[in-house]
Amino acid sequence: MYTLNVNALECLYQPLATVGNGQSNISVVLSAQFTLTLKIASVDGNGTLCSLSQTFEEAGHYSLWMRQSELLNDVTCSLTVDRSPNNAYLPLLAAFLILASITVFWASLPYILRCSCTQRLKNCICRRRSQNSIEMDEAINEHSVDKSKSKSSRLKSLDTFRGLSLTVMVFVNYGGGGYWFFQHAPWNGLTVADLVMPWFVFIIGTSVVLAFTSMRRKGVPWLQHLCKVTWRTIVLMLIGFCFMNYSPKDGYLSWSWLRIPGVHQRLDFTYFVLKLMKTFSPHREIPLREQNWWNPIQDLVLHWPEWIFIVLLETMWLCLTFLLPVPNCPTGYLGAGGIGDDGLYPNCTERAATYIDRWLFGDNIFWYPTCKVLYCTTEPFEPEGVLGTINSIVMGFFGMQAGKNLLFFRKMNKGILARFHTYMKNGISAAILSKCTRDEGFIPVNKNLWSLSFVTCMGRMSFVLLGVMYFTVDVKEWCGQPFIYPGMNSIFVYVGHSLLGFYFPFSWEMRFQDSHWEQLFQSIWGTALWVFIAYLLYHKKYIYIFLKI
Repeated sequence: MYTLNVNALECLYQPLATVGNGQSNISVVLSAQFTLTLKIASVDGNGTLCSLSQTFEEAGHYSLWMRQSELLNDVTCSLTVDRSPNNAYLPLLAAFLILASITVFWASLPYILRCSCTQRLKNCICRRRSQNSIEMDEAINEHSVDKSKSKSSRLKSLDTFRGLSLTVMVFVNYGGGGYWFFQHAPWNGLTVADLVMPWFVFIIGTSVVLAFTSMRRKGVPWLQHLCKVTWRTIVLMLIGFCFMNYSPKDGYLSWSWLRIPGVHQRLDFTYFVLKLMKTFSPHREIPLREQNWWNPIQDLVLHWPEWIFIVLLETMWLCLTFLLPVPNCPTGYLGAGGIGDDGLYPNCTERAATYIDRWLFGDNIFWYPTCKVLYCTTEPFEPEGVLGTINSIVMGFFGMQAGKNLLFFRKMNKGILARFHTYMKNGISAAILSKCTRDEGFIPVNKNLWSLSFVTCMGRMSFVLLGVMYFTVDVKEWCGQPFIYPGMNSIFVYVGHSLLGFYFPFSWEMRFQDSHWEQLFQSIWGTALWVFIAYLLYHKKYIYIFLKI
């Protein structure tokens, strides 16, 4: 018996089990994630006897019957269900209904408190409050009003967007309830887990523009600003390097599985390059009232050095990816290698990117990529390598355009949303490059490679999300809770969940791993606990504690 995962691109059949002489049956464990094709062939190699495709469900018991008639070539296969599988999505539905109910209750709570019966009950309970307590409450209210006024210039929608990204990231890192769509895609394609990091990079680009403009208004010299940016980048990269190589079993630095690149390092390097780009670019603003023929492309005209730099970077990525000769591998190969592509290139896991990373970092790169299980690869692949970092900078550049438009068209909400809509059209290039397919495009959407189609697709999605949050949070002044709390203290939540996330009470050793109930509860509990901690550090009754570097 052989098995083939239809999610893999042109993979070879893999041996699953052999029924020898004297055996009438054998038991195997199969994946319930994707549709599988089962093929039964004779041991002597006379060809395929029968085959069928089936999407198996979790914890189900199935029997595959092969019956052979008197004619040796007449073989039939049928599948029966011995034990009904579990409903894997019932825990997800229950969690959604509970969270939706809590959201509705929280949103309607102010209206409930303003109700006349509620006011009478409140007055009855608090009838004899002392004058001191009233004065204290007034002082606290005035203090909170002053703080709210001082923070009124802060872009709450960006904090909300950052908090949403961070919350999803924490949930995914806790296992996402054991669901495959909360894990990274094996190679091409997108899952929920693949969305988080591009959102962060986009937010970094937007924050760079806003922070740089604020420092320039304060009159900070460019040399002082550059020194501060460099120091912050070095500290953050060292923090990421230590956290990534941290293991309770091996000590603070696990030299046995040392890895130089990483998610945190890529974010910090992208931040550094974007800061340099903004520091040394011409500081020109878009004239709002002037009518010129180049108004539709004014961002490009007034900031042409930045655009030229990004075009050169993307040209470099395309040339290195598709033209760099790699020994024993086809030029421009974008596959996962292993058993993919009919097993023709087993040691060519995106060979151009891996070739550059191993030349720079040696073997100190990632040896357990997401494609290892599905494609049975034996070569390392660094998803946070050099080539991917180039397109990470391009993604951050899209975020910079969002920040520029938020500044240039401030107090002109329709102008901001219109410009966001213009940049959303860049997502059409993702459809062209991928041919609206997962594997058959010129450049497939691939988070492992940070391909050009992936960056343009995520850029469009980021503009959509930021535009929606800007309209709801900053324009309509609806609250961005609860995501605004971790969004304003992102470094603390990221560092805290990296160090303490897998200790009690954030997680525990699960006893019921054959279903998603406990796994999903643990993931939601750990995520909600970090959001609550961020809320406590933000709340007016406590000291405003924000971890900044």
